[in-house]
Amino acid sequence: MATLLHRLGLASVRHRILVTIAWLVALVAVGVGAGTLSGATANTFSIPGQESTTALSLMKERFGDAAAGATVQVVLEAPAGQKITDPANAAKVAGIVADLGKLPGAVDASDPLDPKAPAVSRDQAAAYSSVTYPVQPSEVTDEQREAITAAIERARSGGLTVEARGEALSNPADIGGASEILGVVVALIVLALTYGSLVAAGMNLLTAIVGVGIGAAGIVTLTGFVDLQSTTPILAVMLGLAVGIDYALFIVTRFRHELRRGLPVEAAAAMSVGTAGAAVVTAGLTVVIALAGLSIVGIPFLSEMGIAAAATIVIAVAVAITLVPAILGFIGVRALPRKLRGVPASSGFTEGRGFIRGWANLVTQQRWLSLIVAVATLAVIAIPFFSMKTTLAQRAAEGTTQARAQAIIDSRFGPGISSPLLILIDGSNSAAHATEVQKQVAALPDVAMALPATPNQAGSAALITIIPSSGPEDQKTVDLVHAIRDQVADAAGAQVYVTGSTAVSIDVSQKLNDALPVYLALVVGLAFVLLVLVFRSLLVPVIGVLGFLLTIGAAFGATVAVFQWGWAADAVNAGSTGPILSLAPIIIVGILFGLAMDYQVFLVSRMHEAHAHGAAPQQAIVTGFRQAAPVVIAAATIMFAVFAAFVPEGNDTIKPIAFALAVGIAFDAFIVRMIAVPAALALLGRSAWWLPSWLRWLPALDVEGAALERRSPSPGATAPVPDDQPVPTTV
Repeated sequence: MATLLHRLGLASVRHRILVTIAWLVALVAVGVGAGTLSGATANTFSIPGQESTTALSLMKERFGDAAAGATVQVVLEAPAGQKITDPANAAKVAGIVADLGKLPGAVDASDPLDPKAPAVSRDQAAAYSSVTYPVQPSEVTDEQREAITAAIERARSGGLTVEARGEALSNPADIGGASEILGVVVALIVLALTYGSLVAAGMNLLTAIVGVGIGAAGIVTLTGFVDLQSTTPILAVMLGLAVGIDYALFIVTRFRHELRRGLPVEAAAAMSVGTAGAAVVTAGLTVVIALAGLSIVGIPFLSEMGIAAAATIVIAVAVAITLVPAILGFIGVRALPRKLRGVPASSGFTEGRGFIRGWANLVTQQRWLSLIVAVATLAVIAIPFFSMKTTLAQRAAEGTTQARAQAIIDSRFGPGISSPLLILIDGSNSAAHATEVQKQVAALPDVAMALPATPNQAGSAALITIIPSSGPEDQKTVDLVHAIRDQVADAAGAQVYVTGSTAVSIDVSQKLNDALPVYLALVVGLAFVLLVLVFRSLLVPVIGVLGFLLTIGAAFGATVAVFQWGWAADAVNAGSTGPILSLAPIIIVGILFGLAMDYQVFLVSRMHEAHAHGAAPQQAIVTGFRQAAPVVIAAATIMFAVFAAFVPEGNDTIKPIAFALAVGIAFDAFIVRMIAVPAALALLGRSAWWLPSWLRWLPALDVEGAALERRSPSPGATAPVPDDQPVPTTV
């Protein structure tokens, strides 16, 4: 692989104009596609084949589009001491409902004071009108949302408290906001400090933006042909930007090292792709496999998110091994700081000798203390993980009309109003069986109200609305769904289904929770096999996998503490607190796995190389650490900054995911890889690199391009020596 990548890097730098133009054409092409072919994204989550999802499709067939469309609850509260049913207030409610019924795109606005179907609180202080749209929430346009907001503002002028909640008010995640800009600015600062050259920093950032731009625009283009979640493009941007910057950083750092050794620009660019590029491809492959592996869970929307993000990583790797060397050919020695451009060539790697080397010596000499402190710290941070709860029902951010509407609903109507269950009786005998079902369900625990069945016009189906006594995030509501399914039976000519947004949330969350251990076992097993091949050792992979598990536990623990418990929630502008989004844990595991293995490969491979060249175990650790740690620290800092930038200003769905990734990167890079791993390797000594004889047939993956280094051209050579000729090594 190193030889092939060396040739690719050499071709890219020699034909740099053609390579650069090709990538720019690709960027423009997908940009045009995104602008002209894009479609709407989805905000709802469902799993084909599950009872709740099947019932939603049947509801749409039996009752029309409005039955399964988006809704907005407009909550109206009378002034203190008054009732919403007072004549003056009732007249205002009638006018507001009439105005809501004329909203663009709405098909109906219910009258909460209708005696046949009242929606008034027991104390008669509040009521709510349900505005129905015949489309999914993601298909409600911005103009229609603005019309809802304007109607609410007009309604407030009458003296009533008027707020609104509902999935139709949710706006899809946007790309290109303050989060991305902040992450890019921080990355540029870190790169400038790392390189000591604004030219190199700008080049690194530019190539990463090209890669993530192509990936994100490609995903946006796909929305015109397939249904994708609104969070898919933003996840791809967040991950693609981080790894794109980091992968270019690894190659540019190696390029600078080769220039310092005295190689000419073209040879140095080719060598950097053949050595660091091999590690980039290996690291990128782990991320791609982890993300594409989300498909094994069997959840279509999760598979789409994983594959889309994986495609962005593939593009980032392709940019790193082709466009980066091409641009390096343009900037040449300007990649070095000015003070080093005229300095005689050096065969030694002179960076990172001070603090980094002292840190490596400290950790390896105080190995027991270092390991215990690192593990104990992460273990304590992971404690909240054991109380983690998940849901698809996300709370609205504090201070919004959705949050105020929810507060009125909870206080006046009870939490169950926010988690209604729908029971669909489908079949020729539905009307007769619906009466019996309504009586059975009304007698179950945690049922506050079971409304009479509503048949469709054809008489082929009936719908019963159930109001639980508990909220959508309460375990009692989950138990009620299972109780209905277990205790209410079908009848001849009448099938019973439990559905509604709450039931869908429960089903999807259960499926995701069941899939997480399976997926975690897959990625841990993959990590072990990959590290065995890379390091030809059994104990080094064990250390790497255990470190990854510590990272995952601590990342989840910190996320639960902030976004579920509310600790320091204001400091990160969490917006709302409560159970974690159901799909977040499995996405976090997939992404952190790939990134953790990146750092393991880049750091420990240098230690392995030093040991293979005859260095004593502790000296090999120090040497490898001194060479790789500065780059890993810079890469982790950039990734942390990119992910963290999405927390204070990001979409509410993205915030906990971005936070978990940011702290996970910090825990993995600065505690696991900088402390725990070198300390554990120092404790193991030579046995760390032991491989049983019966496994020595395994292929050796030269992720650092050691074979190329042994055959590298002499400093000052104008071209690499052909593959069939011996090459003198550099001294």
